[in-house]
Amino acid sequence: MESTVTSSKEPKNSASSSRQGYGQLLRTRGAWTFLLPGFAARQPFAMLTLSIVLLVQHTTGSYGAAGAVAAVTGVSMALFAPYSGRLADRFGQRAVLVPGVLAHTVSGLALTALALADAPLWALFVAAVPTGASVPQIGPMVRARWGVKLQGSPLMTTAAAFESVTDELTFVVGPLLATALCTTVDPAAGLVAEATLTLVGGLLFAAQRSTQPQVSTGAHARVKHASALRVPGVRVLIVAFLGIGSVFGGMQVSLAAFTESIGEPGLNGVLYGVFAAGNMISGIVCGAIAWKSAPQHRLVVGYAALALVASGLWATQSVVVLAGLGLLVGMAIAPALITGYTLVEGLVPAGARTEAFTWLTGAVALGQAAAVTVAGQLEDRVGDGAGFLVPMGGTLLALVTVLALRSRLRAPASSRTVARGVGHRAPVTVD
Repeated sequence: MESTVTSSKEPKNSASSSRQGYGQLLRTRGAWTFLLPGFAARQPFAMLTLSIVLLVQHTTGSYGAAGAVAAVTGVSMALFAPYSGRLADRFGQRAVLVPGVLAHTVSGLALTALALADAPLWALFVAAVPTGASVPQIGPMVRARWGVKLQGSPLMTTAAAFESVTDELTFVVGPLLATALCTTVDPAAGLVAEATLTLVGGLLFAAQRSTQPQVSTGAHARVKHASALRVPGVRVLIVAFLGIGSVFGGMQVSLAAFTESIGEPGLNGVLYGVFAAGNMISGIVCGAIAWKSAPQHRLVVGYAALALVASGLWATQSVVVLAGLGLLVGMAIAPALITGYTLVEGLVPAGARTEAFTWLTGAVALGQAAAVTVAGQLEDRVGDGAGFLVPMGGTLLALVTVLALRSRLRAPASSRTVARGVGHRAPVTVD
């Protein structure tokens, strides 16, 4: 969507040609200083919901209660994440991260203690609110750092794919780790490990000051800090990401219930890992392709494929078939996620991108929270894989919305102006 330029700040490692590739991306100067700690810091995010579900289900015996507590965490994160992103855009990532990881560690351990003490459900809900609200938004912050490094570069699509692959690698490792800890060590071990990794990884990432986006001041900063939610295309993407969240949440609960019903709870992490592996493989392929079609068209096609394969999950009773369908669902999610994040580059001014990314991440969390709640109730009351109806319903509703409002995903002409430096892009038109 934008012309290719070579940043004067990155003469050797920014994209200086139209050739895209992971090797070129990873040679970007300073990238590894935030990639490695960023990977460690985002790992707990993939463990949180499943760890809560497994612990609370163990202490209460109810998937409905477990899903509800996990849902409160997800809703809280979805509501507070955009404000975290806006504060990071305005005051710097470190200023938000350090108190955030400390608060998350304390609240996560408090939730664990309450669950083990058989506290009433309302007490778990109360503890779940700060646990979700303080989840560090590492993924959006890493994407914002790529935006600084690759301003105006064709490698932005590759970076979006790389981040999707990184996210999905965490969703391969995270559920496996959470399941292993909760089923073989102690039901609380997953949440304890999540809190510990958040503290260590988050502080390490916050220490990488040189790569964080610069904080602007003055009148120009006030323009840039206008809410990303005012951009119409961002609102359409939020709906799309809500549908993606319904897949994550619906599958987490439904796979756990399915594997327990067949007497093989240890397969839960394996099946979810297969699903995440499909996402990761597809993400790698998407990042290696030099796309010629417009990203809004790719989003529609990718989302239609996601809704189609997600619609077959509820009718499956075989482990092998479920694993195969889960793989296909994962492979369909990656193109939608990558394209959505890529569209932000053209729709949102640089000074509001961290916030925009957190709106999308928060939408996934909100969709996941709603799906966990509904799927948990369906599994408790209906059973027989009824929770898998949630991914089908969520993706179909989101697909209808994306189709109806796809024209809003086109970047305004003013946003296609070639950026000559960080913070110098003409602001997009907002309504």
